[in-house]
Amino acid sequence: MLVLLLCLLSASLPAHSLVERNDAPIIGILTQETSRLPPNMTSYLAASYVKYVESAGGRVVPITIYQSLEHYTSLFNSLNGVIFPGGASNLITSGYARSAKIFYQLALEANTRGDYFPIWGTCLGFEELTYLTSGRLLLSLTNTRGIPLPMVFTNDPRQSRMFGGFPPDLLDDMAAEPISAHVHKWSVTSDVFENSTELNMFYRVLSVNSDETTEFVSTMEAYDYPIYATQWHPEKNAFEWTRDYIPHSPNAIKTTFFMADFFVNEAKKNFHKFSSEEEERDALIYNYTPLYTNGSAFEQVYYF
Repeated sequence: MLVLLLCLLSASLPAHSLVERNDAPIIGILTQETSRLPPNMTSYLAASYVKYVESAGGRVVPITIYQSLEHYTSLFNSLNGVIFPGGASNLITSGYARSAKIFYQLALEANTRGDYFPIWGTCLGFEELTYLTSGRLLLSLTNTRGIPLPMVFTNDPRQSRMFGGFPPDLLDDMAAEPISAHVHKWSVTSDVFENSTELNMFYRVLSVNSDETTEFVSTMEAYDYPIYATQWHPEKNAFEWTRDYIPHSPNAIKTTFFMADFFVNEAKKNFHKFSSEEEERDALIYNYTPLYTNGSAFEQVYYF
């Protein structure tokens, strides 16, 4: 009798409640300029970000710099989420900054009208988001250019969207072990964050860290938008091997995949798509071949 009741209840549910998910998400990742580009190339993308998304069941489209607003708007309406990766580009004047600003504004507009569109910022992407949200450079120098640190959660992480689906034992291990790779010289200090009305009204701080002198914000999520940022590098643990400060412990690897799984599942809530299968195929990262760098900060790099 109970089985029959459950079957009848299931049959009475609206159809959209069972299928309201996009199981083929495509995530755009910004490329950026660097002084060490091969001839005739204008930007690069570390392959670890691509592997990170693919490990959780997403596909990737590179968002190349110096494109028109019309191009970016069309691409926005084809993608299900965007990642602002780490790097060393200028937060105001670079091609990376211009692309990020356009996608940030399009995402705010879309989310405001009920079109769920997530954005993720890592390291430089974290810093770019603080600039775009506050309209000011609020960074301070910290001694964090290559150190693994444990997570110092500000509250129960299970109450956040980002960490709510993590196994409790993994969250305990993340707080106990140095699993987050910090590779940055600039940070938003906790004091600066608290004194910025724009930041503390927009973002909830999920974790902080310290270089033993200065406490800084290391993880945050927006209150009212699916916008997330880490000053540390969740993608490095599983996919980068050239620096000894990158943790590769079992819990560090689990952290990589749970972080990726969270963001890809956020992208599954968006239903943008390309106008045709041909347009989609032409845009995907599969059209490019990563190069082995043989000892640089990244194992493999895409050039565009």
